[in-house]
Amino acid sequence: MNPTEKFIKRKLNERRSSGTYRKLKAESKLIDFCSNDYLGFAHSPILKKWIEEEINANEQVLNGSTGSRLLSGNLAYTETLELEIAAFHQSEAGLIFNSGYDANIGLFSALPQRGDTLIIDELIHASIIDGARLSYANRFTFKHNDLHSLEDKLKHAKGNCYVVIESVYSMDGDTPPIKEILALAEKYKAQLIVDEAHAIGLHGKGLINQLGLESKIFARIVTFGKALGCHGAIVLGSNLLREYLINFSRSFIYTTAASFHQMAAIKMAYRLLPVSENEVQKLHNNIHFFKQNTSVGHGCNLIQSGSAIQCLVVGSNEKAKQMALQLQDAGLDVRPILSPSVPKGTERLRICLHSFNTNNEVNLLSDTINKLTYG
Repeated sequence: MNPTEKFIKRKLNERRSSGTYRKLKAESKLIDFCSNDYLGFAHSPILKKWIEEEINANEQVLNGSTGSRLLSGNLAYTETLELEIAAFHQSEAGLIFNSGYDANIGLFSALPQRGDTLIIDELIHASIIDGARLSYANRFTFKHNDLHSLEDKLKHAKGNCYVVIESVYSMDGDTPPIKEILALAEKYKAQLIVDEAHAIGLHGKGLINQLGLESKIFARIVTFGKALGCHGAIVLGSNLLREYLINFSRSFIYTTAASFHQMAAIKMAYRLLPVSENEVQKLHNNIHFFKQNTSVGHGCNLIQSGSAIQCLVVGSNEKAKQMALQLQDAGLDVRPILSPSVPKGTERLRICLHSFNTNNEVNLLSDTINKLTYG
């Protein structure tokens, strides 16, 4: 075994011994309480039919895009779709990326410059952290949803300053005080950037639209792989920001463009969302029913959340894995979230509710959680 292989084996063994080793699992036949398919779009027969019709109506398109969008891979269809999505969210412009990760890497590595300041919530998504690390800006974190901590960091900001939050946090499912954070950003002449990945669908067009703050947010990241049931993401902002990202965002410039098929799926998902009021209401009903009927004890904590993401913090990797197995044995697909994906001591069961979960399924979930053993 060569030195590189010895290093790899040692690191994997360290993960195994610490209980943080990751493995891929194929899809299960258990009741889905782990996916981000909040409105059921990913397996919607209506959406599938519309996508097929859209593809058939554009028979001359290629199977793949053939290159980056700056070379051979740009489609007039994609540029029109960007305008349509931007208008849907009441934004001036938008630029589509191949994934939410690509969007955040591309935005945060390109925009803040040396001498600028990035201030991010301590529980921000890993893709934003990675993008921030690739920039040359000064980087600070503030305590989760803590206005005093944020203002303390803003007082020491230099250069162009960007405050970065999620409208619904992916691992806690909670929502920050967006209006108050915006007021602080404006007080210190900072720009606010909001990742809306887990708010779309649950809150219609997103929380920024729901709050009427579209014109006050410098940039929004909207992903298509959660409630919209497909893949990709868009950065919403001004025409000037779009032009800048086309010229400086490396994860946009140096990658093969998404295919027409992906663009057609996104377009049809945006057609389906406005007529899915029943699914949205079912999702909200399931969230309310779960919260009303679930009680926990034994030192565990159900994080306060009004979103589709409900998290039971149990405090250790072993306990999270043990409890997840009990739920899976009951036919429920609930996964443990382990450190280092979340801070040590906040290991948890991450429960995702959906519009398609029946009352009986949600009731089974609550009953099983209420009877969990914590040994």
